[in-house]
Amino acid sequence: MRLTTVAQMALPEGSLQSFAVRATPDPTRELPVSFDQSRHVGRGDRAGSWMAVSFRLAQSPSHAVLADAWRAAIARHGTLRTVFSAAESGVRLHEATVDDGVWREHEASPGATTREALHALLDAECRPFAAPSYLLALVVPSPAEPDPRPVVVLASDHAHVDMWSLLILAHEVRARVDGEGAGGDATSAGTSPTDPLPAAFVDHTRALAAMPEAPVEVIAHWEEILRAGGGAMPVFPLSLGDVSTPSSAIVEVRDVLDVSQLARLEEQARGREVRILPLVLSELAQLFRDVADAPLRAVFPVHSRNEPRWRDSVGWYITNAVLDVADPAPASCAAAVGEAVRLGAFPLAPIFDRIGGTEPPGMFALSWLDVRRLRLRIEASFEPQFVSAELPTDNLMIWFIVNDDGLHLRCRYPSNAVARATVSSWLDELTNRIVTVARADLGEPPRPR
Repeated sequence: MRLTTVAQMALPEGSLQSFAVRATPDPTRELPVSFDQSRHVGRGDRAGSWMAVSFRLAQSPSHAVLADAWRAAIARHGTLRTVFSAAESGVRLHEATVDDGVWREHEASPGATTREALHALLDAECRPFAAPSYLLALVVPSPAEPDPRPVVVLASDHAHVDMWSLLILAHEVRARVDGEGAGGDATSAGTSPTDPLPAAFVDHTRALAAMPEAPVEVIAHWEEILRAGGGAMPVFPLSLGDVSTPSSAIVEVRDVLDVSQLARLEEQARGREVRILPLVLSELAQLFRDVADAPLRAVFPVHSRNEPRWRDSVGWYITNAVLDVADPAPASCAAAVGEAVRLGAFPLAPIFDRIGGTEPPGMFALSWLDVRRLRLRIEASFEPQFVSAELPTDNLMIWFIVNDDGLHLRCRYPSNAVARATVSSWLDELTNRIVTVARADLGEPPRPR
């Protein structure tokens, strides 16, 4: 499973089509808005706030079959039948009625690629206040392409989905189109289209609102973290140049370890009685100490699917915590990951309403995903990709993804001369350190800190 952007994704040249439904909100059926939805949608209607998954199909289905599969997914997941709107009181959310949809053809502009046409289409359709803010796109390869299998792209504004949600939707669509409902991986994973309807994301929002206040020690740690940042979330400790306003972004995608090197890194981690994430964080924390005399502090997304009822539900089940690593030792990094998960286990709205928590220019965020541990997976032969939009940025975010091919990273940062020099050399050094650990003699003790 590759983690890429719409400008860098692998996509054949061919005809671009989409299946679009229309959602009509009911003003009498208002629903609660989650904390993260409110912050995201509250930034206003804009392009580039979506995320997507793409994959090949085993065969070329009829338009009717593919449309039926997508309509079934919409019917299963309540968040896909809701629409956001703006009001003086803030963001509002209403249930909506969804029509049967229509197929459309999209011609690329003269000289443009199919990928560029897809980029423009998703920017136009998958926006926070669109009705609805999601879309199914289909690329049918041209006869000149070596692989005739069509590519499906499922995209939605982030307010309605996270990465796990996209996998759920992909499996449900593939189950209907490729016939896996008769016993393929989608059924065995519990996501057959004939299963009972999953819990609605709005019930998760209500459950969070009903939770008791976070423990005193959790609030105290949040206060400590935010105080260290002057009332704001952590920033990248190296210079990113002028980030007073968002600018165009650079996105680097790097292959860090191949499968054999990853296996050696896992052996090194087992020898230190940790997982590979703390071992990688240990190298990153030491790097920041060496080059900036700074601790590793980063916004750290954690999932909130903490009950079985959310397992097959589509929604925004991700919230932000903070990694706070004072000691680069792997065991200390493992403890910091556990504490970050704990920080994100309680509703953030009452905490941030009380002590702040703004997202400053230069904010540093770090995400980790081991696809091998996910219950749902798409075989590599179908060329699955997690696809992000492209938008201006004033911060730095790095994603690590582990799959059957090894360890990869994607890093997004502002496009200015200072950031390009700083981040490129930082990524070089970080990559070198991770490779060095993976290549070390097995059983070798950790190097002195």
